[in-house]
Amino acid sequence: MAVIAETIDSRAQAVALGKARNAVVQDRLFFWLTLGSAALVVALLLGVIASLIIGSWPALSTFGFNFIWTQTWNPVKEIFGALTPIYGTVITSLIAMIIGIPVSFGIAIFLTELCPQALRRPIGIAIELLAGIPSIIYGLWGFFFLAPFLQTTVQPWLIGTLGKVPLIGVLFGGAPYGIGLLTAGIILAIMVLPFITSITRDVFLTVPTLLRESAYGLGMTTWEVVWSIVIPYSRVGLVGGIMLGLGRALGETMAVTFVIGNSHRSRRH
Repeated sequence: MAVIAETIDSRAQAVALGKARNAVVQDRLFFWLTLGSAALVVALLLGVIASLIIGSWPALSTFGFNFIWTQTWNPVKEIFGALTPIYGTVITSLIAMIIGIPVSFGIAIFLTELCPQALRRPIGIAIELLAGIPSIIYGLWGFFFLAPFLQTTVQPWLIGTLGKVPLIGVLFGGAPYGIGLLTAGIILAIMVLPFITSITRDVFLTVPTLLRESAYGLGMTTWEVVWSIVIPYSRVGLVGGIMLGLGRALGETMAVTFVIGNSHRSRRH
């Protein structure tokens, strides 16, 4: 009986040792697979940067870096200045972020903290559907509806108020055209809204329920819970959502072209 028991015990130890070795091999394989995935992303990014440098080298070697801060655009004389497109891209994206980030955070906070359970899914789906609308539709809507509305209501008010303020008044002076940087920024804000909102809502939901309930149990208000618990816990995810929305705003073309045009001359508003 003792021999049988020792045999069974040795077999059990061998089986356990084999499982431990398999676990170590699986962990190492998983580590190298995840490391390879991360390295692949970095390699793709470096490849994109290298491709952009190679593709832009003829322009850089011909015109130098002066085209970055030059506004003149004259194909006949082969003078190309990229200042106006760069300026328009940066300003419209900045306006979109100023409008889109607070609105997206507010929607995400409402969906995760205040919204009734029965309405969370329908409202979330409705917001996510905004991401499926083609860019040209946003451009047409902005040109035929938003621009006339801004021309007759918002821009006259801005010209009469902020247009008289020193320093910043130059940004709001001139005639109300309806089309311009403000219109493009508002459209971009609507376009980035579903991306930032979806990411923000998902990272808010990663906050442990026990952490929320403990905060409420200590007497904290909803605002205090969101500001002191939820946002600090999900800070990294929030930054990722903002960067995703910023990438969409910087890369958008068609909708902005509808309400700004393809002219290489800066226009106010």
